[in-house]
Amino acid sequence: MSEKVAIVTGGGQGIGEGIALRLAKDGYAVIVNGRTEHKLTKVVNKIEAAGGEASLFVGDVQSRQVNFDLVQFAMEKYGRLDTFIANAGIDWVDTIEETPEEQVDNILNINLKSQVWPLQAAPTALRKNGKQGGTIILASSIAGMEGFEMLGIYSATKFAARGLMQAAAKELAADNIRVNAYNPGIVL
Repeated sequence: MSEKVAIVTGGGQGIGEGIALRLAKDGYAVIVNGRTEHKLTKVVNKIEAAGGEASLFVGDVQSRQVNFDLVQFAMEKYGRLDTFIANAGIDWVDTIEETPEEQVDNILNINLKSQVWPLQAAPTALRKNGKQGGTIILASSIAGMEGFEMLGIYSATKFAARGLMQAAAKELAADNIRVNAYNPGIVL
C-alpha cells in the first residue's frame, strides 16, 4: 500500500491525467475522478501497468456531496488523504456580452464550485496527518492572472480560484495544510 494518497478531479484526460500519472510515478496511490468512467478506467490502467496504485471514482465535483464522498472513499480505501488536487474545469470562448445565461451558470458551477467544495471536504481528513498536514491544490489559469478577450467568464472563475487559494492558505496554515494553485496556459 502506498504511503501517500492523492485525489485528482478531472483526472480522465488532459492536465488531470498528467497529474495523476506523475503522482503515481512519485509513489502516491491516486484516486482519479471525473464524469466519464471509460476515460478514468484508461488512466487507472496506465497507472497500474506502470506498477502504480490507482482507483477511479465517477462523480461530478460541481456537487458538494461528491467531494465529501471522494474524501470518504480515500479514508475508507486507503486510511488517509495527503493531497487533493481540484483540477476539474471547463473553458468557454465567447464575448461576455454573447455568453448565454445557461453557459454562465455551467462555467460558474463547474469551475468555481468544484474549487470551493474540496476546501470544505478535505481539511478534516488532512488534519488527521498531524504535523505532516497535507495539500490542497486548485486549478487556476493564466486567464486568472490577466483577463483575456473572449475568455471573460472563464477568466472570472480562474481569478476566483486564486482568491479562494489565498484565503484558504491563510485559514488552514495553522493546521499544516498548504493550499496552492497552478496557472497553466493553453493545453491540448
